[in-house]
Amino acid sequence: PHRSLVAHHDRLTMATYDLVVRGGTVIDGTGTPPRTADIAVVDDTIAEIGTVAGRGRLEIAADGALVTP
Repeated sequence: PHRSLVAHHDRLTMATYDLVVRGGTVIDGTGTPPRTADIAVVDDTIAEIGTVAGRGRLEIAADGALVTP
């Protein structure tokens, strides 16, 4: 079954980030073990990795997907 990976938030909600990728398996290239985390991006720069509380103008549900640089 196909599932949509992109969810747009209500336009009245203030977004903290440009993009938030939620719940993906993060492999960051440093040699640390993969981990499940959210990634927030502002102005093409990673602003936060971990459990991101803020919202993004665009959000991607990455459950079951690898997230790599």
